Amino acid sequence: MPSEPEQPPPAKTFADSAGPGPVRPAPGGPQSAGLLERDPELAATAHAVDALVAGAAAAGSGRGGILVFRGEPGIGKTALLAAVHRAAGDRCTVLTARGGETLASVPFHLTRQLLQPALDRFGPEDVRGLLGDHHDLLAPALGIAPPLSPSAAPADPQGVRDGLAGLLGRLADRLRDRPLVLLVDDAHWADAESLAWLDAFTRGGRDRRLPVLVVLAHRPPTPRPDRPEAAASLAALAERAILTFGLHALTPGAAAALARETLGGHADEPFCRELWTVTSGNPYETVELLAKARDRMLEPVAGSAALLRDLGAGARGGGLVARLEALGPGPTRLAWAIAVLGADGTPHLLAALTGMKTDEVTDHTARLRRARILTPPPTSPTADSSDQPDQPDQPDQPDQPDQPDQPDQPDQPDQPDQPGSVLPPRRPELAVPIGWPGAGDPHAPLEFAHPLIATAVYGSVPPAVRTALHGRAAWALDGAGRGPAAVSRHLLEVHPDEDEDVVRGLRAAAGEYLAVGAPDAARRCLERALVEPPLPETYAEVLYELGCASLLTSPAATVRHLRSALDLPGLDDSLRIDATYRLAQALAHNNQLQEAARTVAAEARRTPPGTGRRRLQAAHFMYEGFQAAEEDGPGRSRRLAELTRGFTGADNSERALVAVRGFDAMLRGEPAAEVVRLCDRALVGGLPARGLGWTDPTWGFEVPSLTGIAYVFADRPDRGEALFTEAVRAFEISGWSGAHLAFAHALLGLVHRRRGQLVSAQRYLEEGLRLADRVGGGLPVHWDTACLLVDTLLARGRTEEARAVADHYAFGPPWPGAIVLPDGPSVLGRLLLAEGRREEAVDTLEAAAEALTGRGRHHVVWAPWPFDLARALASTDPDRAARIAADAYAHAERLGTPTALGESLRCLALFSDPPESARLLTRAVAHLATSPSRYEEARAHLDLAHATADPATLAHATALAATCGADRLPHPR
Repeated sequence: MPSEPEQPPPAKTFADSAGPGPVRPAPGGPQSAGLLERDPELAATAHAVDALVAGAAAAGSGRGGILVFRGEPGIGKTALLAAVHRAAGDRCTVLTARGGETLASVPFHLTRQLLQPALDRFGPEDVRGLLGDHHDLLAPALGIAPPLSPSAAPADPQGVRDGLAGLLGRLADRLRDRPLVLLVDDAHWADAESLAWLDAFTRGGRDRRLPVLVVLAHRPPTPRPDRPEAAASLAALAERAILTFGLHALTPGAAAALARETLGGHADEPFCRELWTVTSGNPYETVELLAKARDRMLEPVAGSAALLRDLGAGARGGGLVARLEALGPGPTRLAWAIAVLGADGTPHLLAALTGMKTDEVTDHTARLRRARILTPPPTSPTADSSDQPDQPDQPDQPDQPDQPDQPDQPDQPDQPDQPGSVLPPRRPELAVPIGWPGAGDPHAPLEFAHPLIATAVYGSVPPAVRTALHGRAAWALDGAGRGPAAVSRHLLEVHPDEDEDVVRGLRAAAGEYLAVGAPDAARRCLERALVEPPLPETYAEVLYELGCASLLTSPAATVRHLRSALDLPGLDDSLRIDATYRLAQALAHNNQLQEAARTVAAEARRTPPGTGRRRLQAAHFMYEGFQAAEEDGPGRSRRLAELTRGFTGADNSERALVAVRGFDAMLRGEPAAEVVRLCDRALVGGLPARGLGWTDPTWGFEVPSLTGIAYVFADRPDRGEALFTEAVRAFEISGWSGAHLAFAHALLGLVHRRRGQLVSAQRYLEEGLRLADRVGGGLPVHWDTACLLVDTLLARGRTEEARAVADHYAFGPPWPGAIVLPDGPSVLGRLLLAEGRREEAVDTLEAAAEALTGRGRHHVVWAPWPFDLARALASTDPDRAARIAADAYAHAERLGTPTALGESLRCLALFSDPPESARLLTRAVAHLATSPSRYEEARAHLDLAHATADPATLAHATALAATCGADRLPHPR
């Protein structure tokens, strides 16, 4: 496809554009706002903008979407973004951003460029309203508030992405009269966190339509093993694009047209052909070469064609570097500093970095601009950065850039000391994107005219000098109060030198990155801090912090780092206990429950009696109880009961152990009244105590989860619902929208399932699976939620749907190392029975019986294998089936809940004569009527109706089942 240059010729393409480098035509040259060889792309962008505006005016569904311009460097991507801006600027709100090669590792750099100027349109209260309950989570990520306290729980990356996606949606709604257009240049260099945000937002579009128009420009994808997440997000965005345009080089005819526009209509064919050959039709190189030819007053005729090749070498690579060096040491040093500082390259900071005086910076800047190395100064404070061409125009009175200036040069600065302090976090003074209010400020950052120039200049800095400049940049940014995160980008580049100030700065930056939901950036800082290395007395602390930073993204790495930290001296008692607890959490998340239990047990034995020891003991008993199999379950239960017998809930360590004890008592089928008493003691006023809440980093969400689950299976779903509703609220406010929020929805699904509210249960469980699927596959929450959904669908009479869920989530053997909520083999056996696969069901249910009875777990509602196994064996082995039903009733009597008693009586009635069966079923109905279990009550009424042939009872059973959402009730067997 013919292509248009990223930086068109000054007299031709951007004569009417506004931006940081407005293109100025040569004196007397023609002016035109058209783009060469871009009709399809321009038509597509005009149509996309028209559709967006029309959709917003109609107040209907979004009619935006994603457009992608893809091509090699210098091929014309930025010129097309400028065309989109011109087409949309008078009707839309245009937000712009550009990725940077040296800024690709800075979290949310692109997001801040896009959203900060948009939020500046609103007052503080409006901004708080737009951020809503997520203000404290999102404001630090956006750079409009300092990060939360380091003691707070790290922000969940998924929650931050979701919160930012919601913010963009609300902005789009508020600005419906001028719908949003997002222009992202050099997206291949965008930070991974920003790309993940855009990916999350655009996934919500139906039929690829969105309430905003997102236009991405990037180079062709290349393998990036160092940035796999960013590459995956960019690929996903491209897959959802309405249109993707691959941009190609200029045709010879277009190159000739540019030559004649720039140098005059007498440019002959041999000259134009050589121009195209030298540049391979690359628009940026073509424009640059024409500018150099005009500077040299080269006649555009055949006799001059041979000179083009030497001139063209100065537009790229080593030739460009030589062109820079020809300007003299001062401009070269300034260009190096700009390359190192990137978006922070304000004149003030550049002076501090280079040791130059202000007038020297101003003079060298002017020389670099005349040489077309830097963009010209902004002239319009309302211009947008999307108008910035990749290659700016020459000024009206160009210098000869190949002739070096010979100014007096200041002495080279001394090699900088590493920063000696890290200032308290505060709102960073971020670079204002060109094109927004303040962009015309002479104190705005200086920018290279094209990313190719930035890459060449940065690569030309001698390695030792580049390292020194990064160190000095860290010092300058720290002194300017930019905060640890801004400083860390440069500390990552300095040579290791056993400097504790560098270690402190990197640790502080890691804390900020965790607070904004960027654990990968935190990990990079802490890994670099270890290389410095820290002092021996702090080395273990840094390893501990690195392990904690990896917990959300890499449990295996957390295990490695925390084990190393625990093997070294330097952790005080409190940190040692916390490191062990977190190590056990990581092992559990990595499906190593036995090792998790052994780890905390060993540390507990070495820890003196007290709160810390009880914390480790709670984790030990919890992880042992979570295992799908253990050697001495009854013995563990006895030890736990003995340990907690005198506990009153005096502190959180006692409350946590009592919560574990209550859950274990529930699984064992101990009296429900005792289970409820224990659960009550684990709470304060019916809610988790301060420090034991759902998002508390000290204990984790498991402790309140155990209490709520125990309540539900003690026939107190009301109390479980209160806890789980609070969990959803706490997770949503804290931005924990991944596996934690998925589990909270699963728990609410459990509450509704036990109440017989099957439609609501299905809705919560399906939402839980949707949330879990975004995080990954095969998580513990997948097992629990799929198990509950299979059980719920079976209750609704939807066996085929239940099978589809089971197959999709591989629900069945091999089972995970942790128990499943409720008992997985019991639910699978019920599914097999519903499918008529009796022999397989019997095998599955007998395996469940063997595993659970050996551990002393007899809760017949959590693990209803006795009821289904008795029914499965009724026709082939009725005596054994009757014994199983009798044993189940005995366990139900001990448990004492109306649900357990009613269900066990229903089963027992199968093996009694008709009169006795009717009496048992009448009792079952009476028990279940006092229970929260409406679906099980409907089943009991149906059984009684068939036993007594009573039409009224049958009608009541049918009506009650319909109220529950059951399509049909199975015939009693």
